[in-house]
Amino acid sequence: MNPVEAAEVNLDFDRARRIGFGEAVLSDAKSLEQLVDVLGRVDAADRSILLTRLSASRFSALPDRFQCRMDYDSVSRTAFFGSAADIAGDPEIAVVSGGTSDVSVAREAVRTLTFHGRPVTEVYDVGVAGLWRLQERLPDISRHRIVIAVAGMEAALPTVLAGLIPSLVVAVPTSVGYGVSGGGETALRSVLASCVPGVVVVNIDNGYGAACAAMRALS
Repeated sequence: MNPVEAAEVNLDFDRARRIGFGEAVLSDAKSLEQLVDVLGRVDAADRSILLTRLSASRFSALPDRFQCRMDYDSVSRTAFFGSAADIAGDPEIAVVSGGTSDVSVAREAVRTLTFHGRPVTEVYDVGVAGLWRLQERLPDISRHRIVIAVAGMEAALPTVLAGLIPSLVVAVPTSVGYGVSGGGETALRSVLASCVPGVVVVNIDNGYGAACAAMRALS
């Protein structure tokens, strides 16, 4: 690796002390060489790190010495390098998805929370197209302090949930949908325009950001 490439990596190992959770590496825009450099630096510092948007093909291309020490999840495209924090306590956060197509984004949130030792309840495929599915799970969902609601199409789920439960609702619009869904832009505008007060909104497909918002709220 040449010095120019090595200089492109500047990891923030002090982040956990400052804000309560560690650095994560967004992998899809990085070259294989940059990822290898990141993992080498994390290893040398005897730290752990979360990688997001790590495709299965990119994971497979990593050197065996790193692969064998990674917990990789192909659904969320996340990986833990090193040891995740121990899970402690009862779940205060629920991650709820509108449809099965939203699960990859929901799982990104779940994996982010798991890496940081936060227990989480997962509730999938309870979108408003079959409202009875959500109604059946409301007693369980409502006992959590924070609910991360992941939905595409018109993203009605976060608004419906926020009108029914006292929990903080963090809305994650997804890029799932046909035509005018516009890669998640319709869902984003829908949750930003929600008539229910107090709904928190993160960017399209940003399960990681939703998990971080939940951890900040709990702190």
